[in-house]
Amino acid sequence: MENVNIYLVSYGSALCALLFVAYLVQYTLSKSQGNERMAQLSKMVQEGALAFLKREYVYVFSIAAVILVGFVVIGVVKPDLGLSWKTGAAFITGAIASTCAGFLGMFIATRANARTAAAAESGGVKGALDVAISGGAVMGMGVVGIALAGLVTIYYFFDGHPEIVSGYGMGASLVALFARSGGGIFTKGADMGADLVGKVEAGIPEDDPRNPAVIADNVGDNVGDVAGLGADLLESFVASIIACISISAVTAGAVGINVLSGPEGGNYITAFPFVVAGIGILASIVGVFYVKIFAKSNPQSALMMGTYVSAVLTIAGIAGYAWLAAGQHGLTFELAGEIYQWWGPLVACVIGIVSGAAVGFASEYFTSGSYRPVKRLAKSCETGPATCVVEGTAVGMESTAGPIIVMAIAIIIAYSTCGVFGVAVAALGMLATTGMVVAVDSYGPIADNAGGIAEMAHLDPKVRKVTDNLDAVGNTTAAIGKGFAIGSAAFAAIGLLSAFILATNLHETGVGVDNPKVLAGVLVGAMLPFWFSSMLFRAVGSCAETMIEEVRRQFREIPGLRDGKEGVFPDSTKCVDIATQGAIKGMMLPGIVAIAFPIVIGFSLGATGLAGMLVGAIATGVMLGIQTANSGGAMDNAKKYIEEGHHGGKGSDAHKAAVVGDTVGDPLKDTVGPSINILIKLMCVISLVLAPIFPG
Repeated sequence: MENVNIYLVSYGSALCALLFVAYLVQYTLSKSQGNERMAQLSKMVQEGALAFLKREYVYVFSIAAVILVGFVVIGVVKPDLGLSWKTGAAFITGAIASTCAGFLGMFIATRANARTAAAAESGGVKGALDVAISGGAVMGMGVVGIALAGLVTIYYFFDGHPEIVSGYGMGASLVALFARSGGGIFTKGADMGADLVGKVEAGIPEDDPRNPAVIADNVGDNVGDVAGLGADLLESFVASIIACISISAVTAGAVGINVLSGPEGGNYITAFPFVVAGIGILASIVGVFYVKIFAKSNPQSALMMGTYVSAVLTIAGIAGYAWLAAGQHGLTFELAGEIYQWWGPLVACVIGIVSGAAVGFASEYFTSGSYRPVKRLAKSCETGPATCVVEGTAVGMESTAGPIIVMAIAIIIAYSTCGVFGVAVAALGMLATTGMVVAVDSYGPIADNAGGIAEMAHLDPKVRKVTDNLDAVGNTTAAIGKGFAIGSAAFAAIGLLSAFILATNLHETGVGVDNPKVLAGVLVGAMLPFWFSSMLFRAVGSCAETMIEEVRRQFREIPGLRDGKEGVFPDSTKCVDIATQGAIKGMMLPGIVAIAFPIVIGFSLGATGLAGMLVGAIATGVMLGIQTANSGGAMDNAKKYIEEGHHGGKGSDAHKAAVVGDTVGDPLKDTVGPSINILIKLMCVISLVLAPIFPG
């Protein structure tokens, strides 16, 4: 273990993940799709999702091509800056890796939906959960396998140069931002159109085949909550590793890594993030198998236990590696002039895992129908939609306190173990089990789609009851996944910010609040998440308005559609096209703002002002991310809690108010919240990559 080969460990674990993906794909596709109508509906969703992703990525890679040319030009004009075609190659590789993960997840999720419904019909909760978690695990394990294989390839071919490796993260971040924001606009525009006209105006059930927007809604679940989620967590996973690499490399360049007790110590620090990622992958595979084998009648218990099993195994594996590689030799090492013990990175990593679980539990508490906040929110629906929205907003705001305090304590402890490297390692620890977290999160949209197909195919109501149970759990696990994502985004962004400060030598000159450039940067950065969110909100609203008008038009102009006349079908293709156009149009300006502002501030206020901007964006972005995700999740599950028979059940005034609240909450939890954590990391990684070109 003294001289662990990081390439062998990383490629080996990535290969295990991809082999497991191949097994899960074969296993999922071997299941029955049910009857012909179910297979037909599944195919419609597949075609709509594929069409959207193709159009979306044409625009994304047009922007990526411009950035690539920029790297080449900088390399030719200013070769001494260290930016060149190599950074551009890493950038494009990261973008391609993120795209591949998104397509992989979308491919299997759109094929697992009908199979999950069929499994619910024949095998109940256990059968449906088995298929849904298998489909979700394809996304989860595909994300970590593709991400790690791509990152290590770049690290190997370009000798681990941090500015080049950071380019990989920038490419992944760019695609993730557009995938998350574009997919979120698509899914929520379609969802709002389907719900407000279908359930509220027409009084027809959710996912009723008469509703023209239902197929678009189901497509949106896949492009937003599966493909977008995969790109999001891939970027988080990569960013946490890059933060570790950049900080250790920049620190070594400034003061050197002085191994006091043997030559293997340098290898220990270099290898640590790669080994942690590899151990997390193997632990996640075990966690998925746990859910598949031990799932019975309680899906939430099975999914949470699978997550905990993965976390415990990861801690055990990292502790074993740390002892064998460094502990038994009594190694100490020096980073940024401070001497740390061998167990420093281990403790920081465990702190990240534990704090991630705490943030996840807080998200579960504030969004699950099993706890007081959602029950109180459901009761508030008895007095109308206004009180529902007010209480839902309050729940989200309240939910920021616990996670922020936990993260603040975790940052202090992690820093004390091995400086800013410890903070970056804590982020990696939080995301070590990304494979399992994404699997649990991605299973939700598959279950949601399965419920829609069951409704449209007129299956026995007991099937919809099973899928609704899985979907309600999926909303909670999705909220937990979003908690993990925003928590890790905060840690990773702080790590990337620290690397930026080191790379620009600001640690020597200082970044004090008495500097007007810093203060100006803080204010601009604090504003950005709000402005960014407003653009996404408007994009969702605009898309929903067009969708609502189209659904109303079809109900009005297609004879017999609203009455459910046999042989009369809605024009679902038109609704998919509306959502696609709305998403493409709506995602462009927020994405360009996220790319442009670090560059504009970097040149106008210098590296000092840019550091301030990043601090402001992280501070408000983390708060807003938690609040929006948990407000939306709480309002969604309050509606489902009422639909279970509480406060009058379906069709009651409380239910109608909850539907409105859920419609407000949807863009909060599925568009704004997830996009913000990518915003802060993208701006940090752009700043780190372009650090050499900014004035001091």
